[in-house]
Amino acid sequence: MTSSNDIRATFLEYFARNGHTIVESSPLVPRNDPTLMFTNSGMVQFKNVFTGQERRPYSRATTAQKSVRAGGKHNDLDNVGYTARHHTFFEMLGNFSFGDYFKDQAITHAWTLLTKDFGLPKEKLLVTVFSEDEDAAALWRKIAGLPDERIIRIPTSDNFWRMGDTGPCGPCSEIFFDHGDSIPGGPPGSPDEDGDRFIEIWNLVFMQYLEDPAGVRNPLPRPSIDTGMGLERFAAILQGKHDNYDIDTFRALILASAELTGQAPDGPFKVSHRVVADHLRSGAFLIADGVMPSNEGRGYVLRRILRRAMRHAHLMGTKEPLLYRLLPVLVRQMGTAYSELVRAEALISETLKLEEGRFRTLLERGLGLLSEESAKLSDGGVLPGDVAFRLYDTYGFPVDLTQDALRGEGKAVDLAGFEAAMAEQKRRARAAWAGSGEAATEAGWFDLKEKLGTTEFLGYSTETAEGEILAMLSGSVPLAQAPAGTEVAVVLNQTPFYAESGGQVGDAGLITGADGLKIAVRDTQKKLGLFVHLGIVEAGEARIGTAVTATVDHERRSAIRAHHSATHLLHEALRRRLGSHVTQKGSLNAPDRLRFDVSQPTPITPSDLSWVEAEVNARIRQNSEVVTRLMTPEAAVEVGAMALFGEKYGDEVRVVGMGKDPNAVDRHGVYSLELCGGTHVRQTGDIGLFKIVAEGAVSAGVRRIEAVTGEAALSLIGDEQRLLRDAASVLKVSPTDLPARVSGLVEERRKLERDLAELRKQLATGAGSTAVEDLAGVRFSGRNLGEVPPRDLKGMADAILKSGQADVVALLSTADGKASIVVGVGEAVKDQVDAIGLVRVGSLALGGKGGGGRSDMAQAGGPDASKADEAIAAIRSMLAG
Repeated sequence: MTSSNDIRATFLEYFARNGHTIVESSPLVPRNDPTLMFTNSGMVQFKNVFTGQERRPYSRATTAQKSVRAGGKHNDLDNVGYTARHHTFFEMLGNFSFGDYFKDQAITHAWTLLTKDFGLPKEKLLVTVFSEDEDAAALWRKIAGLPDERIIRIPTSDNFWRMGDTGPCGPCSEIFFDHGDSIPGGPPGSPDEDGDRFIEIWNLVFMQYLEDPAGVRNPLPRPSIDTGMGLERFAAILQGKHDNYDIDTFRALILASAELTGQAPDGPFKVSHRVVADHLRSGAFLIADGVMPSNEGRGYVLRRILRRAMRHAHLMGTKEPLLYRLLPVLVRQMGTAYSELVRAEALISETLKLEEGRFRTLLERGLGLLSEESAKLSDGGVLPGDVAFRLYDTYGFPVDLTQDALRGEGKAVDLAGFEAAMAEQKRRARAAWAGSGEAATEAGWFDLKEKLGTTEFLGYSTETAEGEILAMLSGSVPLAQAPAGTEVAVVLNQTPFYAESGGQVGDAGLITGADGLKIAVRDTQKKLGLFVHLGIVEAGEARIGTAVTATVDHERRSAIRAHHSATHLLHEALRRRLGSHVTQKGSLNAPDRLRFDVSQPTPITPSDLSWVEAEVNARIRQNSEVVTRLMTPEAAVEVGAMALFGEKYGDEVRVVGMGKDPNAVDRHGVYSLELCGGTHVRQTGDIGLFKIVAEGAVSAGVRRIEAVTGEAALSLIGDEQRLLRDAASVLKVSPTDLPARVSGLVEERRKLERDLAELRKQLATGAGSTAVEDLAGVRFSGRNLGEVPPRDLKGMADAILKSGQADVVALLSTADGKASIVVGVGEAVKDQVDAIGLVRVGSLALGGKGGGGRSDMAQAGGPDASKADEAIAAIRSMLAG
């Protein structure tokens, strides 16, 4: 049997031999088409190449493109499991020519590959062409030798392809396989074409026109080729099957599902096995490409897919989560071709288990309500919309899951009633929110959020993506267009820009579009789930509905990622050094630095800081992979993850693991494990270098550490080394001898200061000749000592009193333009003279407001040093009575 993996490899190798570059599948979240929810065909990643907006280093390409059709206008979800060829996830094989070859070579390649490499019988194949495309019909006769009766002309749009309302377009030619007259159905274009006898396997699009807004088609200067072959359909033909679910990849999953559930693969639960197999494939690949279950946008579509599979698992009687136990089978089947499945297997498994575990607790109660309400309906009845809404709102049943559950009973759902109940809930939520304190300033954003929904964030996996301008504001005023020079706040439907949150600053970068549009984004903020790009229109004119390319400033984002990731390692290192009482109290992760506040009652010593710095750098040098998982906040805390200050957590959280530590058994050998929604490096080595800059107090019991990483750390070290060399040069020593030289200079200075103080003391005491006055029987000595430091006044006054030369001493300093005065009183007169009263009189003369101290030694000051003599005179006058 030819396996699906063999078919994929044969297809790609054939075109590689014929000058095509094998291009990896693009992600399921389109980076270059904001109109698509998911990548749904092979040409999506080449859209800008076909339109001329992008050039690649090759003119021929071939791909095996993973595709999803489960949301928006391309939605096959309701039919999955009930038909032979409907899937939410499928692979599209294709070959592409960008202005290189055209119809003749495209037809030659298709016919050669099908009939020679894959060995399909020529008599089993027939083709369709657009009725006006005589060139294609002639080429099929010439190259394949097909008679006219097997070249069917189709006059409808089924055989004329358009990229959009305007732009590249052209006729197409479809290749069909005839399963034989034992299968009901007629050829394409016939009244019985919907039967299963003739199956389309390959579509060749001949992109040869450019259609303008008036509907006029002009020839393209470089006609191109876009083809698509569904791998699952083709594998069914080569493996002798008529049903896609009987091919090897699906059969492996179905048999594994049958084994785990105890239900026969082709018995009463045949549809349920198929739903589980298909939805596991789409769910696993979406999670691998960064989509997480949520209640908005792509995440909601993923949740619908998973919950539909989970209901079918429940129908088969499973008591434990099923999907994550089937994941290893899928990885074995498809992991070789799609390595992202292998890389993300742990994340996928954790997400599936989490989602199924949470939904299972609600499922039985929800199904009970559904069964009770369904029993009230007659055959062919319609479930009231408010009941469907209650199932959605209370039990997490997407409405299409309710429809699927009723399908087998021949009953339907009142969708209009469901939408009305949904609108009423939004109205009540709006009214309740309007009473909050933020209402006055945020009401406009609430209106936009209701209208637009939340912004899809793509920045975990890319720094460039296309989006559509959904709203623009200048201040609080909505704009339909914004010319150059306008300060704007722009909302896109999807963006790679991170909005400020959890201490990480918002991204900056560029938003560009057609006709030279250029918006310089200086910051990104989050408003009620909307990512708001703040910037200025530098060129062109921005308009609502414009398709744009959003590009994050890579260097700035990389620096922010490094600082944010280092914060995680710093947090863990501090806890290990200082104790588990250390918890985060605030943070800032910016391009040029990080700031980290922690609970810590005492200063962090230099030796502790050195240890922490060395510890963080050791984890950086490990260069271990940074792993992200999805968990509930409770489960994350149970496995030792730290919740970060200021972060608001929902039902699911991103748990970021960094570094290796074999001793951390409770955390599966992970050094740091934290709940965090920010962006991080891929490997710890990407941080580069970590350097602590400062440590200090913020408030009682809270210390702040400031640090830098990467280029900022290298720059800091370089600056410090230059300062070291300059200082060593001034002192005429080598940098290594600088500490000893500085220490010697400090000691010399201290000795000089001691000598100077002694000389000043001798000057003040006059070496036995201090001027003394007799004032009412009290010997008084008052002197203005000029630039003598104020701290020396008390010692000098005490020395004069101890020498017995005076009973009262008043010494005054005018250093640094301010006056300080000290009054000392000796033992002989301390009962009759108060030093505090005297010093206050002197302080008033200096423009001060008093002084204080003891009754025998007091000190004061004043702003007016020019009044020094008046201050001494005032003290003299008070003593004289």
